[in-house]
Amino acid sequence: VGASDVTSLLQGPTGSGKEVLARLTHDFSPRRDGPFVPVNCAALPEELAESLLFGHLKGSFTGATRDTEGFFRQAHRGTLFLDEIGETPIDTQVKLLRVIENGEFTPVGESNHMKTDVRIIAATNKDLSDLVDKKLFRKDLFYRLKTVTINSPALRDRLEDISLLVERFALEFTRSNDISYRGFMPEAIKILKKQEWNGNIRELKNFVESILVLEKGQRISPDMI
Repeated sequence: VGASDVTSLLQGPTGSGKEVLARLTHDFSPRRDGPFVPVNCAALPEELAESLLFGHLKGSFTGATRDTEGFFRQAHRGTLFLDEIGETPIDTQVKLLRVIENGEFTPVGESNHMKTDVRIIAATNKDLSDLVDKKLFRKDLFYRLKTVTINSPALRDRLEDISLLVERFALEFTRSNDISYRGFMPEAIKILKKQEWNGNIRELKNFVESILVLEKGQRISPDMI
């Protein structure tokens, strides 16, 4: 998927690594030297969503004290990662579809269209088809985003990855924090593989960092887990 400019949709629960996959897709693309701009759509205030995405002109609304370029201009010739796309206000979805279709958008307060050259990767932890049925997400935008759909499974569905992930997180954390690392005992890893990990890979990463701080310099045993 990375080698083409195809729009793609990442589906999976929170904390399963969707942004990591999006960054990898960008890194394997011809746009790798361009910007990678992540946007958390769930954090966009409805009244400012269009301004943040498309930019605005000075004086276009109260508080607009200067011209501001939006995320689409910041991502020009790169990749725009729209995380939690299902949270996007319905009115903004219309304008998202337009810019994905033809690269055109209109900043708030501007009368002329502007062009941008971006690749779109979207992600969601929700069932977008269900949101479409409930009239909370536009059907045309849904089908445009899911040109290629990539599933990011929950950690409980990929337990064989736990030992690799633990080793990676442990090495990164101990090196950056100058902590000696003596590894995890095999029995300790077996215990980790029996956990639910409802927070997925993000929860595992936080757990690894926590136990390495608490048991500084020690080989991690089952009792410590």
